[in-house]
Amino acid sequence: MHRLGPALLWLWFLSMGSSAFAQLLPAVALESLSKQAYMVQGDLGPASTSNRGFNSNAGIVITDRAVVLIDALGTPALAEELMQAIRRITQKPITDVIVTHYHADHYYGLQVFKQQGARIIAARPAMQAIGTADMAERLAERKLSLSPWVDDSFRVISPDLLIDKPTRMLLGGAWFWLIPAGPAHSPEDLMALTEADGVLFAGDLMFAGRIPFVGSADTKGWIRGIEDLIARNPRIIVGGHGPASTQAAKDLVFTLDYLRYLRSTMGAAVADLKSFDEAYAEIDWSRYRSIPAFDAAHRRNAYNVFLAMEQEALLK
Repeated sequence: MHRLGPALLWLWFLSMGSSAFAQLLPAVALESLSKQAYMVQGDLGPASTSNRGFNSNAGIVITDRAVVLIDALGTPALAEELMQAIRRITQKPITDVIVTHYHADHYYGLQVFKQQGARIIAARPAMQAIGTADMAERLAERKLSLSPWVDDSFRVISPDLLIDKPTRMLLGGAWFWLIPAGPAHSPEDLMALTEADGVLFAGDLMFAGRIPFVGSADTKGWIRGIEDLIARNPRIIVGGHGPASTQAAKDLVFTLDYLRYLRSTMGAAVADLKSFDEAYAEIDWSRYRSIPAFDAAHRRNAYNVFLAMEQEALLK
């Protein structure tokens, strides 16, 4: 008797008429933003088996000659679904993938597009993230938490082109601005602006409708980056998580206020020589408790900012 592997078993299960279950899964579906720009929006919660790791956004720009992507989603399987969704609209080649940053939920699908001949574009500090212990630990965790969608067939794909400064580039016959924005959410943050219709893909500088993931972010740089985005007031902005916005100044304020509150409360705790556990228990977090990803991300965010504020205090 032949046994199906976990990925084939999953596909078989869905194909055998379990439509009600399939409808519960988030679909990789293109949402139109402008004449040439689209996005797919992931689930607002953390990456999990219930959403197949689909908890981040990707951008799709269909030019006169080609398709340009911004990010590649969080598993190779999701990238395959994204490619199928694109092929339902156009057969133009996917020539470039712009990586907003090398976090698992944004780049794990790269190998699918690289196999199709796409060029991978990232900010230069991405090279410092590739091959690190943190990246290896994340992959080991994803193989456990997102099996069978992340397995031994996964490959880290390095950039083909590195961006050092704001750069105007012709991609697929259309003009883009590629704007390094790190260190902020990550050292290698990279934004992409479509010149023709003013759609800004901001990566994880913007979280909409969920608690941000802070990790080892430079929160001072992140706050400055958001303030700069608010001043620019793009016509349409797409963050790394959550819906697109046509009111950038309004919708960026959530992430901005969250980061400011973390820095204010954790900074005060450090100044008062309190332990993290003591400070965390005393602080009023009620304004954020009902927001998706609070339980998964918030305490860790606060702890990381606490450690950062300790380091800042030592440098004063």
